[in-house]
Amino acid sequence: MKLQHFHVEIADWSREDQRTALLDLRETVFIQEQGVAEQRERDGLDPDCWHVLARDDAGTPIGCGRLTPRHTIGRMAVLPDWRGQGVGAALLRELLGRARAQGWPEVALDAQVSAIGFYTRAGFVAHGEEFEDAGLAHRAMRLVFDQDATVQRMPGRDPAKLATGTAGECAQARLQLLRDARHQLALRLPVLTSDTFADAEQLAELRRIATSGRSALIRVLLHDPQAALQSDHPLVGLAQRLSSAFQIRVPVDDVDLAWPSASLLNDVGGYLFLPAAERPSGRAARDDRASAAPLQQHFDEVWERSERAAALQRLDI
Repeated sequence: MKLQHFHVEIADWSREDQRTALLDLRETVFIQEQGVAEQRERDGLDPDCWHVLARDDAGTPIGCGRLTPRHTIGRMAVLPDWRGQGVGAALLRELLGRARAQGWPEVALDAQVSAIGFYTRAGFVAHGEEFEDAGLAHRAMRLVFDQDATVQRMPGRDPAKLATGTAGECAQARLQLLRDARHQLALRLPVLTSDTFADAEQLAELRRIATSGRSALIRVLLHDPQAALQSDHPLVGLAQRLSSAFQIRVPVDDVDLAWPSASLLNDVGGYLFLPAAERPSGRAARDDRASAAPLQQHFDEVWERSERAAALQRLDI
């Protein structure tokens, strides 16, 4: 017996067909059903948000939601005939999974009073007094992610957390994770600075990984390859010399380009995550696959919709 007659997908706001599907859903639920003014519903944030869309088996849009750069969830809408069938919960799971993958410590939302129970079951906590928004009663709610609660470890297993409170500690964590790696790495670098993957020890480890065998693969998501070329960054030179093991892509989605975080993921469960690429203070561990998994999933999603770095084409990278 099939229990779920719908699926949830990532929606691309830049595509007219998907943008129309999102807006039509929101018009039906918010403008027509709830009487929200159109100028209130269209707040101008959508191009910078991450959207999800639920469709039934025939491909008809039935629900939607979004995650904003302000770390808030909103525009959760499900058509009346589909309410109570798990659509809203599935949309919320996708949005929370994305927020976790970004390393956000918490997410917030303004819930219509009638929906407080729904969000409470998902772990949100209401705070403050009721207030009116677009003529409807709301309360602010917040969900704080408990990293320890999401990590399932084997008894007696030490995830070997690494310090990341200073630039020096981040550099040491980065070097340790490179030393631990066997054959593969995934690097996300919104900014490639002169002190990132540039010293002799880190470059030596990158070279070791790139020449470790037929399965060697170093994938790099680089937001600004032109800047790396102009600065003559040593990572670019290494990638040029070992082009069979390096793959470099640049994100093209505006939402992906807007995320400021950097990450390093190796193939033995180690990771480094910096919420702001240019600043220390993040989290890292040598062996914590449960925490690394959502970061890896997010990296893979962005990788698939990114393009080969055009600025590096002449280097045959």
